[in-house]
Amino acid sequence: MAPSTDGGGVVSGERASIEVDEFLPHPPERVWRALTDPDLLARWLMPNDFKPVVGHRFTFAAKPIPNVGFDGTISCRVLDVEEGRLLRISWNGGGLDTTVTWRLAAEGNGTRLFVEHAGFDLDDPVNAYAYRGMGSGWRTDVLRKLADVLAETA
Repeated sequence: MAPSTDGGGVVSGERASIEVDEFLPHPPERVWRALTDPDLLARWLMPNDFKPVVGHRFTFAAKPIPNVGFDGTISCRVLDVEEGRLLRISWNGGGLDTTVTWRLAAEGNGTRLFVEHAGFDLDDPVNAYAYRGMGSGWRTDVLRKLADVLAETA
């Protein structure tokens, strides 16, 4: 019997990832600052106590979703920092045990931003729910807010 997929090519039992590729008309230094300055990060993602230091533990404060058992707290740890190029964090909360990676590449007069939110267990209903919601959220709401913050801080 062939393995089943979720319709997006993810084989049942494997971990799924949300991947976004976005061009931002701002230099990498500005995009990096928006990713790593806790005040700017709060403006486009969530309130936090982030520091771009490997090993630093911090939290994001999100809106609770009681019907799926999410209290609004996302516990994170900085896993990797390559100044101006890469930031990877753990993302744990509401049944998720995932990672988020932001990779920056200079492109023309702007920056190509690659976002990967990885580790969703699509066999778990809570993870599958989060994967569906966050998939569209990263692509639309979150990166739109990041673009707005970058434009406002020009």
